[in-house]
Amino acid sequence: MGTKTSAAPTTYREAMREALREALSSDERVFLMGEDVGRYGGCFGVSLGLFEEFGPDRVRDAPLSESAFVGAGIGAALAGMRPIVEIMTVNFSLLALDQILNNAATLLHMSGGQLAVPLVIRMTTGAGRQLAAQHSHSLEGWYAHIPGLRVLAPAAIEDARHMLAPALADPDPVLIFEHGSLYNAAGELSPSAGPVDLDHAAVRRPGTDITLITYGGSLTKTLTAADRLSGEGVDAEVIDLRTLRPLDVASVTASVARTHRAVVVDEAWRTGSLAAEVSSRIAEEAFYELDAPVERVCSAEVPMPYARQLEEAALPQPADVVAAAHRAVD
Repeated sequence: MGTKTSAAPTTYREAMREALREALSSDERVFLMGEDVGRYGGCFGVSLGLFEEFGPDRVRDAPLSESAFVGAGIGAALAGMRPIVEIMTVNFSLLALDQILNNAATLLHMSGGQLAVPLVIRMTTGAGRQLAAQHSHSLEGWYAHIPGLRVLAPAAIEDARHMLAPALADPDPVLIFEHGSLYNAAGELSPSAGPVDLDHAAVRRPGTDITLITYGGSLTKTLTAADRLSGEGVDAEVIDLRTLRPLDVASVTASVARTHRAVVVDEAWRTGSLAAEVSSRIAEEAFYELDAPVERVCSAEVPMPYARQLEEAALPQPADVVAAAHRAVD
């Protein structure tokens, strides 16, 4: 008679660490590289203990030059390795934008299919931690603009644990954006959970009256808003995009076809945002399903403030999502 294995309590950070440990254990081509990922254990503690377990050749501290170590990762990928490059925050990734855009994303195309770049780049994104303007912006929509990249935004613990394996198996470069507010998030991880389907969004909460579309660090706030709306007689469906490029537009429009209303929640700035792209896709592909204009809830168009009350005022909050939903429904 078999025993039933229960879900194990863990955190988003621990789930990411276990994903890295599994990758390093299962494939000798995999190595982790970045600033302070070794003895220090990573700026956010994700790689803590991996240096001692796998040694300095597999967990490599890099100098403070994003352009240099992202370029080294691209070279290693071209040579047959499976590098995982960690950049501390998305703001610092701009120092490696030339490498990411002009090399990683384009080499397969420019070589006529001869030079694949199976590189994974992880970085922290988002605000809510009082780290001010140079450490707190949400720029993943910029990268979702670039052909040749796959862009992931794990919001749930199971995604943090199981997105890395299929990302490493992808022949194209994959960028993983980890929202800094999620690292301490605790939950249970089912032992039956496995590799994530990177091509499809996830319905995190079913509903019939309105579709709330979001990703990454905004998922928790959006689910909170959906719970409040339920108490006010509005049954909201919550879609977690998970993959920002390529977008799973079919899942979004299928939900809108059921609910006939939509709110897009995006921590990035409103102008030129991923929220603008999602709204446009809904208008293009599900216009006649809509009973109200698509609403957007985004951050204030200012550099992210340091002061807590100003930072909270600049960011989308559950109350903002609730208000937008009522504008669409009422």
